Amino acid sequence: MKYSFVLAALAALADAALRFGCSTVSIQRLDPVVEPGNSPSAHLHQIVGGNAFAAEMKGDIGEQGTCTTCVFSEDFSNYWTAVLFFKHENGTYKRVPIMANDALPAGISGGMTIYYTQQDFNSNGNKFIRAFPPGFRMTVGSPTQGADGLTKHKGLRFTCLDNKSTRFPEIDDFPKKPCKGGIMTEHHFPACWNGKDLDSPDHQAHMYDTQPTGFAAGAACPASHPVRMPQLAYETLWDTAQFANMWPKDGSNPFVFSYGNQSGHAYGTHADYMFGWKGDSLQKAMNSSCMFNACENGKPLKSQSVAAMNACQAKKVVNDNLDGWLTALPGMT
Repeated sequence: MKYSFVLAALAALADAALRFGCSTVSIQRLDPVVEPGNSPSAHLHQIVGGNAFAAEMKGDIGEQGTCTTCVFSEDFSNYWTAVLFFKHENGTYKRVPIMANDALPAGISGGMTIYYTQQDFNSNGNKFIRAFPPGFRMTVGSPTQGADGLTKHKGLRFTCLDNKSTRFPEIDDFPKKPCKGGIMTEHHFPACWNGKDLDSPDHQAHMYDTQPTGFAAGAACPASHPVRMPQLAYETLWDTAQFANMWPKDGSNPFVFSYGNQSGHAYGTHADYMFGWKGDSLQKAMNSSCMFNACENGKPLKSQSVAAMNACQAKKVVNDNLDGWLTALPGMT
């Protein structure tokens, strides 16, 4: 698929940085990017965003669905990651609950923190940022990658939380001991686009990463991928602390993602994105000078209440048992 754009727009400057919460819209085995049409997909995903989420999604996602679980009511995008499980010494599994980031409005049901930054975590930049076009999608990481994947994808990181406000340091594998406040997974996507493809066979080649690490200013985009887009990132806070008293006696890592870990490591961590902002709402935000929650309430983006976010749900089409102790990961029997 190809997409053309007006080069004259590059004369404008962008200043905005968005940080907002999205509650859970669904937890099920569907993946319309990597496994379109498959119901169920190979492994379980935690999904936030628009309620049009389904096994296959085509066209302008911003014009589909009736609600969204995100703070910004014009954002019908979908954001998803693999689900984290605790593996007991007896071989059974229990899904790890998600916690809301305490930097966001209280009461958000699970979900993720989503970022669209221009330069870095603390400041705006002075370069034009081109919003993602309708139909755009991408992934970062892969459930089949080995240890070199975390070196290749500098934005795949973990944080051992002292509390919900802990942000750093970011490390490249699961913490080796229980974390007092839980574990945060971070997925930072590339921000340089080739300017023509809405997707690619591996869902990654149409993008290029120039950032030294997450939430840091990136170098100039290369000629092969010349279009600077928002730096997209997800943060997911997992309530692993409730399992602290069950840590294996041999000290081995007891947490596994829903795709099944490789040798007890988190090498296969990954995330998927499907753009779905209505009209030119994201571009308006990228052209503004707002930062984080200052972009809400029509300045320039429409926002909604936490109650409205939590009430939005996608249709359940795969009915795996996700509660209590399981004898196997969903889809792995």
